[in-house]
Amino acid sequence: MLRPEMEPAVLGCLQKADYILGADTAAFEREFAAFNRVPHCIGVANGTDALHLGLLALGIGPGDEVIVPANSYIASALAVSMTGARPVFADCDPVTSTLDPHAAARAVTARTRAIMPVHLYGHPADMDPILDLAQAHGLRVIEDNAQAHGATYKGRICGTMGEIGCFSFYPGKNLGAYGDGGALVTSDGELAKKLGMLRNYGQEAKYVHTEVGFNSRLDTVQAAILRVKLRHLDRWTERRAAAAARYLDMLAGVGIELPEVAAWASPVWHLFVVRTPDRARLQSALESAGIGYGIHYPIPIHLQGAYRPLGHHPGDFPVVEDLAGRILSLPLFPEITVEEQERVVAAVRSGV
Repeated sequence: MLRPEMEPAVLGCLQKADYILGADTAAFEREFAAFNRVPHCIGVANGTDALHLGLLALGIGPGDEVIVPANSYIASALAVSMTGARPVFADCDPVTSTLDPHAAARAVTARTRAIMPVHLYGHPADMDPILDLAQAHGLRVIEDNAQAHGATYKGRICGTMGEIGCFSFYPGKNLGAYGDGGALVTSDGELAKKLGMLRNYGQEAKYVHTEVGFNSRLDTVQAAILRVKLRHLDRWTERRAAAAARYLDMLAGVGIELPEVAAWASPVWHLFVVRTPDRARLQSALESAGIGYGIHYPIPIHLQGAYRPLGHHPGDFPVVEDLAGRILSLPLFPEITVEEQERVVAAVRSGV
């Protein structure tokens, strides 16, 4: 129960009435930077804004192209579009479901300025070849880490290998606020300064606006909530990992494809995503048992109506499209019990 910690944290913020860029926001930024072992964290209004402002800080704008995995939530691409640049989609790795570095390499053109790996479902993208690709072509690297708070790649924390890492604190995330929230982390002091201005009307000092900025600030009440929850995040991650290990054991040989963890990855199990040849049947079995599930994501970004002007067609990204028809996310959260997982497994067995 978080109530004994949460109530005084929120009430303390209300009593101070420093709702915008207040003391708890500054404290959370320090603490979240330390959690990620970087010197700078900038709190913003949501994860999409984090990506948008991060791209702007890197100089991305009209006429530029940014490589984005086709297998992600649409916010990854929308942030690129918000800068006036063009998202260029690439297929995903068939094992990890994250950006395929070889597909990304094929997507590079003379207009490519950046690459956005997404650490999807809590599992890291394969960063070394992506970073090598970026270095070879002079590309900026911005990590979408909305689903992978604390995940590591070869011992390195996701969100800290590129120039900027972007986080969402949407309530369903591993570290979630009681509303919207987001943040960026970086080791570059100049980028941090620019991001701090971009999120606050481009303001360098009060009424001194040196950038064309935005109103995108992590409000102090949400920061107070996140400070409390951050203290528990490592323990919640351990519980997620234990629950995932139980699923992998209990579902072995059942007739569905289970998630695989790459040898270089330490995931945080934001989602437990299985693959099944007959998703409708599995959905029906889960629904009959009163068990919730998710599909992340049923329509790939390149086939969404919003991106029809880019001219993509079914078959352009075959791995992503195959996954979109077969994936299903089983219930997984830190408090899930063995008995609840046994119910899920029994339902899955009846639906395959």
